[in-house]
Amino acid sequence: MNSSVAFGPGKVILLGEHAVVYGYPAIAAALPLGVYAHVEPAECCRICIPGNLDEKQSALLQQAFEQAAECVGRPPISVRLEACLPMSAGLGSSAAVSTACAKALAMAAFPGKERALWLEKAAEMALCMEKVFHGSPSGVDHTTSLHETLLWFCRGEATPLSCPVPLNILVSMAGKRASTQSVVAQLRERRQRWPGHHERLFEEIGRCVEEARVAIEAGDLALLGELMNVNHGLLSAMQLDSENLTRRVHRLRAAGALGAKLTGAGGEGGAVVGLFENPEAALEVLRAEGLHCFSCRLASPEML
Repeated sequence: MNSSVAFGPGKVILLGEHAVVYGYPAIAAALPLGVYAHVEPAECCRICIPGNLDEKQSALLQQAFEQAAECVGRPPISVRLEACLPMSAGLGSSAAVSTACAKALAMAAFPGKERALWLEKAAEMALCMEKVFHGSPSGVDHTTSLHETLLWFCRGEATPLSCPVPLNILVSMAGKRASTQSVVAQLRERRQRWPGHHERLFEEIGRCVEEARVAIEAGDLALLGELMNVNHGLLSAMQLDSENLTRRVHRLRAAGALGAKLTGAGGEGGAVVGLFENPEAALEVLRAEGLHCFSCRLASPEML
């Protein structure tokens, strides 16, 4: 085979994180930022571990790649990763890595085959890698990365969504966060202690997601933004936000966001996302304040 490149985009969850783990729906979208897997022919199947990973991260990546490679008979390729996405920030970096590696392995194992065939196998391998990274992932991250679009996701089933108006977001980084596994485990412990309370919160998040789907398909950005605000409040009630995240959420709203919330696992760091009609002015102001942020149009490869 010749040299090739596979891309795994990052993702942003507009509504429904955490509740999606327990069978409720979520709405997520692929980002134009992600991870590239540069593929070269080799004598054996291997991955070049990036030098910026610590010992634990390197071991996990090696283990995840080995398990995925076994699924397709270890094609003779060398995979080198190149990231253009903030790592450990709630933007699906591990899923982007998993998707890029899975696509690279699938394309090498099934050269010339129809995309649907190797994409199905890539989904299996990406999930395999995500289980190594996170234990029991909901599947929303790697599914969104594989489909590279705006999705409705529930219980492993994904449906592409379309919006008649542009969906412009601004993402503000809030620093490195705790591991997704630890945040999810802490929430699970609280849910076991107060099951009724958390089930009501999850149900309300589910209703927000249902209404958001209708708002997206109708192009009602004002309603979508309000539902994002409510979703953030519900996540806060489950102790998933922090002063750091909420301060950034309020800053995005003050800068003109129709709605803003944490995205991803939450905790002390990570990222927040704001919905804007036009984020350019806010992006300039926030960057002048020293905030690490970027804007994009969802379901579009073009950065604003």
